[in-house]
Amino acid sequence: MPANSRTVYTTQSGRICPNCGKPVSACICKQKKAESPTGDGVVRVALERKGRAGKTVSVVTGLLLSGDALRDLASDLKRRCGTGGTVKDGSIEIQGDHRDTLTAALKELGYNAKKAGG
Repeated sequence: MPANSRTVYTTQSGRICPNCGKPVSACICKQKKAESPTGDGVVRVALERKGRAGKTVSVVTGLLLSGDALRDLASDLKRRCGTGGTVKDGSIEIQGDHRDTLTAALKELGYNAKKAGG
């Protein structure tokens, strides 16, 4: 078997996780994702344009939340800004430049929030 190939399915155990190489039913990657995120306690609100075809996105990182709590906060922030957005890789992306609104809303909710970047 070549060094750059990997098993993706076996008839004995079914689908194989691409990260840990174990059957999906016994995957240890799920357990790592379920752990609470770590950080320094500072919530940073930055502006990004790269890789988005020139569109501006406000990105909120450093939140010590995961799962449903992060999605609920994202929903609340989207409502306050009156725009769309998403949750990706533990950060919240809000369409448009809403850094001031997001920073004020997060401080109001008790987070140590600050603007990041230029």
